[in-house]
Amino acid sequence: MPNITLSLPDKAFAKMKKFNEIRWSEIVRRAVIDKIEELSAIEKIASKSKLTMEDVMELDKKIKKGIRKHFDSLK
Repeated sequence: MPNITLSLPDKAFAKMKKFNEIRWSEIVRRAVIDKIEELSAIEKIASKSKLTMEDVMELDKKIKKGIRKHFDSLK
């Protein structure tokens, strides 16, 4: 099995050391695998889409406009 090197902020590493009974490599391995599965599912759905990039950008603008309008109305 290949190995990877992971960089963490010093504060996070110090907190991890407090929980030395935890198998941190297993937690990171599971997080990576879960993310790969999530991205693969998204990729599979997107590959069946007939939307163009232009369509996606237009939807993006409409969604953001709607969100902005919603939060502006809460002021």
